Amino acid sequence: MPRKPNPAFMKALRPSAELAKVVGPQPLPRTEATKKIWEYIKRNNLQDSANRRNINADATLQAVFGGKRTVNMFEMTKLVAKHLN
Repeated sequence: MPRKPNPAFMKALRPSAELAKVVGPQPLPRTEATKKIWEYIKRNNLQDSANRRNINADATLQAVFGGKRTVNMFEMTKLVAKHLN
C-alpha cells in the first residue's frame, strides 16, 4: 500500500525575503523548498568536501541559516522551517 503524503508537508508556504533569494518568491510546499535549496547548494558547490553532511553557507544562505557559516543537513531543515509561513 503506497504511503499517503502528509498534507502538512504539501501545503504551499510563503518563503521569507531571505529564503526567496534561493527558492523564488512563489509559495511552495516545504518539500519543494528543501529540494530547491539542495539544487542551490550543489550548483554553488557549498557541500563540505570532508564531511558531506555539512553545508558551508555563502552570504545568501547565511541569511537563511541565522548567520551560521556551517550547518549540518538536519539543522538546515529546522532553520529553513523558520523562513516558511
